Amino acid sequence: MRAPAFWQQRNGSLAATLLAPVGRIYGEAVRSRMMEPGHRAPIPVLCIGNLTMGGAGKTPTAVHVAERLKAAGRMPVFLTRGYGGRLKGPVLVDPALHGPADCGDEPLLLARVAPVVVSADRPAGADLAATAGDVIVMDDGLQNPSLLKTFTFAVIDGGAGIGNGLCFPAGPLRAPLDAQLEKVDAVLAVGEGPGIAEALRWGKPVFRADLVPDATAAAAFLRREVLAFAGIGRPEKFFETLRSVGARTTRTEPWPDHHAYSRRDVEGLLARAAAAGLVPVTTEKDMVKIRRVAPDLADRIAVLPVTLVPRDAAFDRTLVKAVSPSPSP
Repeated sequence: MRAPAFWQQRNGSLAATLLAPVGRIYGEAVRSRMMEPGHRAPIPVLCIGNLTMGGAGKTPTAVHVAERLKAAGRMPVFLTRGYGGRLKGPVLVDPALHGPADCGDEPLLLARVAPVVVSADRPAGADLAATAGDVIVMDDGLQNPSLLKTFTFAVIDGGAGIGNGLCFPAGPLRAPLDAQLEKVDAVLAVGEGPGIAEALRWGKPVFRADLVPDATAAAAFLRREVLAFAGIGRPEKFFETLRSVGARTTRTEPWPDHHAYSRRDVEGLLARAAAAGLVPVTTEKDMVKIRRVAPDLADRIAVLPVTLVPRDAAFDRTLVKAVSPSPSP
């Protein structure tokens, strides 16, 4: 889905007012579910969660976390439900066998860094993950109580924050803020914006980070006119990143989050770009799906990769310490 504009209207809107009663019912139902007891995994679980619907930078954060854990001598395994895929799992993702239709787009990106287990049943997935590594990096799942977490980071977008502060569908929150913060150990605020000030008021440790474009790829877009498209939580965030490296986003096309591109979609994008003399460009996550449905056309589309870069080394120290064994007395 694409986030409606009224979710970000902090002074209220008619749509949010009308949907608020439904949002309260939804939020309280999730709050009640979050209080259910959970299963303890055989190995530590580091959860990378999201307070809101839509993109906040969880996938780049999960990648960074796994890379830092590997650098510290650990063997991380990603655990995800595989949104958009048909497999319920638990299954260990094999990029040679599985495509986006099987496990979704994110697991295929994550599999470049560490093993990935897809499982709708998180406890069962954790048990399988324990056979492939010694620490679980749980991509999403803050609101899922079925698995006990060793440490939970809530990732927020500095620009979007928590929007109007209401629960879905009246706003972007997945559950009441207080219920979610009770399960959060620290907050990672990505980028700039009003969301930073919000996070600092929550009484949790707040770390800062940025999504940094790949320098080599970025140089190719300087002063180039592009057709930018993305099917992620906040497509505008990708468009802003392109502008920040000097691209001229002559045409932008936001697609729904986790959009399953068809070959016809790709052909249409290329035709529109060619007709206007524009360079088509998208995200790594979108390209995973495009290469599956139109491998012969994918090389005609440029990609701008981004990497999460924490502003303070304390973030890396915190995540490694969180899943390290306690010293013996």
